[in-house]
Amino acid sequence: MDSQQDMAHADVKQETGLGTATGGAGRRSVWGALMTNGLYQSVTGTLFKTQRRQFILLASFPLLWVFVAHLGPIIQMFWISFLDSYPPSAGQEPQVTLANWQRFFEEQIFIIPFFRTLAFAFVLTASTLVITYPVAYFLAKHVSRKNQLLLLLLLLIPFWVGEIVRTYAIMILLGNNGAVNLVLKWLGLIERPIPFMYTSFSLGMGIIYLTALYMLLPLYSALEKIPRNYLEAGADLGAGAWTRFLRITLPLSREGIASGCTLVFLISTGYYATPVLLGGPNTTVFAETIAGFFHVAGDQWPTGAAFSSIMLITTLALTGIFLKLMGRDGKGMMQ
Repeated sequence: MDSQQDMAHADVKQETGLGTATGGAGRRSVWGALMTNGLYQSVTGTLFKTQRRQFILLASFPLLWVFVAHLGPIIQMFWISFLDSYPPSAGQEPQVTLANWQRFFEEQIFIIPFFRTLAFAFVLTASTLVITYPVAYFLAKHVSRKNQLLLLLLLLIPFWVGEIVRTYAIMILLGNNGAVNLVLKWLGLIERPIPFMYTSFSLGMGIIYLTALYMLLPLYSALEKIPRNYLEAGADLGAGAWTRFLRITLPLSREGIASGCTLVFLISTGYYATPVLLGGPNTTVFAETIAGFFHVAGDQWPTGAAFSSIMLITTLALTGIFLKLMGRDGKGMMQ
């Protein structure tokens, strides 16, 4: 009889959860004691008293990370560019000077690769936009949502490996015995291999391949957000396919264009390994010039830091002008 009553009580406890209340309370006792502690309440009440304090506490760590990991090295590089020697020698105090900045404007040998880099970046950014825009449009408008993630994953797979590996893949593709020359020879279009390597073509193809994803994803994101009924309304009003693209699709995707072009332009101006492996004597970019100052012995680091600062300031200024024009043009197109 007692065993039956015990079993019944056990069933009731299991169904109602009363049997775990004590254990649950025991597990919560530490947290409960902390919550009722006067010191804890006083500290948390002071720290989180206002929304402003809450925001400061939440933003302090991300801002500290950005400053230490990103802005800190740039600020230090900017400071080094004004020193006459670095790293400092024992018993020698570095002096502040503008000679490192003046050297860039006084010697033409440095200006040529600087403007060549900017020209390459402009051309390659425009080329990447023209190449990837149709791909992004196809993914966003002509592929079912179920298959979009699969195709995006296939496009992402090559970017899981490093820059060097992908650059060597381009070298294999464009070599004298590479796939391009073999296909052209098989089609009977050429008799001897075309020397693609170590030219502006090989460098441009390599950088476009390396930066295509940074253009594709912002374009896809912007195009995917355009409601289909906008295009359907334009078609009902008699607008042809080209008119709908110019008056609806292109203006509404300007944010993706601006983001993608900004990323590709900034990345293109900073590539070093790819120009070294794919470029030739006539394709020397400014990153190679800067690296030369850090690779030699002596007090050339301040000059390299000054040249890096000049490139950084120039690219940021050009990017700001571009974003300003894109915003202005976008408003005009929408009107």
